[in-house]
Amino acid sequence: MHVITRRSGAFLGDEAYGCECGQSLADRMTAEVHAAESRLCTVCLGGKQEEIAPGLLRGCSSCAGTGRRREQIHWQLAHAEAEQVITVGLVRTVIAGFDGPFHLSEIADAVRGGLSLQVGRLPVGPRVRDVLLQLQQWGEIVMVSAPDELIDDVPTFLYNDPRWQRVRTLGR
Repeated sequence: MHVITRRSGAFLGDEAYGCECGQSLADRMTAEVHAAESRLCTVCLGGKQEEIAPGLLRGCSSCAGTGRRREQIHWQLAHAEAEQVITVGLVRTVIAGFDGPFHLSEIADAVRGGLSLQVGRLPVGPRVRDVLLQLQQWGEIVMVSAPDELIDDVPTFLYNDPRWQRVRTLGR
């Protein structure tokens, strides 16, 4: 059995890892190599969870919470395919059909429907979110949602289904 965990190092900031198989691993890179050799996800190191903020864990998004390398590779290939299929131009076309604010889920559903994709075929929601954040960064849309959750002592805001609006429709 292999599950790799982080251990505090002797010096401030140092990190070491250990595996349930008894192997001591000097650093993150060594831990990732051991994880790959053991067919474990190289992000969560087989632990099935990732830390998105200090003290805040969620199922690993790289291996879909399985802790396994095979699932991680499938998920990464699906993300790469989604990047090719769900383009910025496609998302722009979809949001052009909205007069007012729109939810991430609405755009993802419209993209999925427009491409005739079955649910679970590709990571449509995460890809659409990434494109919307890119459009926001370029100043084409603005987020109009308040965070659903604030993490104390960490500058982390979580949104369940954020809303955006096209910049040119503001003020109408």
